Amino acid sequence: MAGKMRRSEASTSNSNTRGESVVVDCGRHKSSCGYCKSPGRTSLRAHSITVDDYQDLLDRGWRRSGAFLYKPEMEKTCCPSYTIRLRASDFVPSKEQQRVFRRMQRFLDGALDVKKTGEVFGDGNVSRGTCDCASNEASSSGAKEPSSGENHEENTEQKIANFLSDQVENVIRTCIESREFPGNVQFPKAIVKRVSQGKRKLSVEGLGDLMYSSNIAFQIAAAIRRAQSPGKGASQTVDSDVLSPKSIADKLAAPLNRLAETNGLEVRSCNGHINFYVASAQASSSQDSQIVVRSKESALGCKRKDCHLRDGSGHPDGKRRKLEIRLHRSSFDPEEFALYRRYQMKVHDDKPDHVTESSYRRFLVDTPLVFVPPSGDGTVPPCGFGSFHQQYVIDGRLVAVGVVDILPKCLSSKYLFWDPDFAFLSLGKYSALQEIGWVKENQAHCSSLQYYYLGYYIHSCSKMRYKAAYNPSELLCPLRYQWVPFDVARPLLDRKPYVVLSDIPLLQNGESSRTFVSENVMEQQEKHTKEEESDDVRVEEHDEEMIESEFESSDDESDSDTYETPVGTGNVNVNNILVGLKGSRFRYKDLQRAFGPEERSYLESQLHRYQRVVGAELSERMVYSLG
Repeated sequence: MAGKMRRSEASTSNSNTRGESVVVDCGRHKSSCGYCKSPGRTSLRAHSITVDDYQDLLDRGWRRSGAFLYKPEMEKTCCPSYTIRLRASDFVPSKEQQRVFRRMQRFLDGALDVKKTGEVFGDGNVSRGTCDCASNEASSSGAKEPSSGENHEENTEQKIANFLSDQVENVIRTCIESREFPGNVQFPKAIVKRVSQGKRKLSVEGLGDLMYSSNIAFQIAAAIRRAQSPGKGASQTVDSDVLSPKSIADKLAAPLNRLAETNGLEVRSCNGHINFYVASAQASSSQDSQIVVRSKESALGCKRKDCHLRDGSGHPDGKRRKLEIRLHRSSFDPEEFALYRRYQMKVHDDKPDHVTESSYRRFLVDTPLVFVPPSGDGTVPPCGFGSFHQQYVIDGRLVAVGVVDILPKCLSSKYLFWDPDFAFLSLGKYSALQEIGWVKENQAHCSSLQYYYLGYYIHSCSKMRYKAAYNPSELLCPLRYQWVPFDVARPLLDRKPYVVLSDIPLLQNGESSRTFVSENVMEQQEKHTKEEESDDVRVEEHDEEMIESEFESSDDESDSDTYETPVGTGNVNVNNILVGLKGSRFRYKDLQRAFGPEERSYLESQLHRYQRVVGAELSERMVYSLG
């Protein structure tokens, strides 16, 4: 029925100053849940859409991926996805969010100890904001000098233990950033301890003497178990074997092995412990001192031309690093694509032939939003309304790109990709804080701009719960489209994956929830929980990446698909739906006589479906193109 259309196919007469919305296709995806591949998403292809109409679609639970608009069918999907937003002026940053901001400031000031940033060891690639040779830079510059009378050997060993603790912390942060560890769990601080003299000779063949050890893997495993216990209301989404102390220790020890090359240490995991060994002939205070001295020398002696980042030594006379945040309209930028390609391959292990320029354009560059230029009258921000890329540039180097839509009421965060070398800066969290700050600042230019939309919140997926950390957030009721505070909704979501949020007062008063909770959803959720799947579902800090490939390869389902009429809508009248045909637009009531009985029956079934998913008001405002 609906085909591709040229720009001229939509009449612009009588349209408002922000243009006109034109959509084509309306159907349900066969395999649309990006998390478990179960049915449950309605999709539209948009040729063009005004920012006002897209804002209204957001407030009915829609999102976009490129030129596609999609919405979960909450009673059918096993992973109910609630639109989540935050009023920027009410935002209260958590201690962790404040730490992220301060870490960036210290880094820019040149005051962030390199030993606290470290690097991601592995594959010979820099990853924590330091050069390849900078793992040695973790000297004792941030530690207290021994006072007179203190034992020099003991003090030196403690400095090294502190240094190793920081390196383990860095790797843990990397695992959190890459979603190998849950992002919503408060982990204890990693501590590496000196091994007592009596146990130091517990050598392992080929490794030397055991000098330092950490049991952080046991503490991480315990923290994850507590967060996922039934009493906490979280579903058990992580295989216990995958995040056992032994597997966690193995995961952390692997990247730490770079220390063997730089500081004369060997790192191994042993039954959940992370052990650091020194060659027997060198296991003395002199060797420990050499670890620190060699670190100091490397910090001063790096001559590599491609060393992009240094700590204070790389910025003589205490010069600051410069962070620039540049906002520009969505367009293809080769530098951005190169960063995206590296991010996908490094962070998500995508194959090079899967990260193509065409797929990148479809996913993150193409947009149906009609740009609205600044008006100067307090109704549009200085940048205008539309789709934008926000670049984060440090000393001339592009380190992250946030893809956002700026709409009359909100900044809608779509996706973020970043340089793996800067993972230690928690750029996902930092960019979210910047985007919230941007909304606050631009309220002075556009009073209607008040909210920050974080995409979909999936309570049944532990990897998605980090979004609720931006307080105080609200969830959209999937039936009546009312906003409900997250703190009010959470107790019910702890018990059931799908709840009609506007009915929470009734549920809290003890009335039966069977009317409001889909039996089908519960059955699918129980089945999904019982299945042991080997593939880990990828979930991003901005979570639409999995959508693009689905739209590329799937077709709409047959016309026999039925859509239940939402409670309270009554009979649907399609007469006033705005239809585009051959370059003109009509109300369906003025057009229906042009079709025969079979064509009219088919078309009306499509229009009924379309009106139910976008609402009567939008169906009378947007143009549904017949080609």
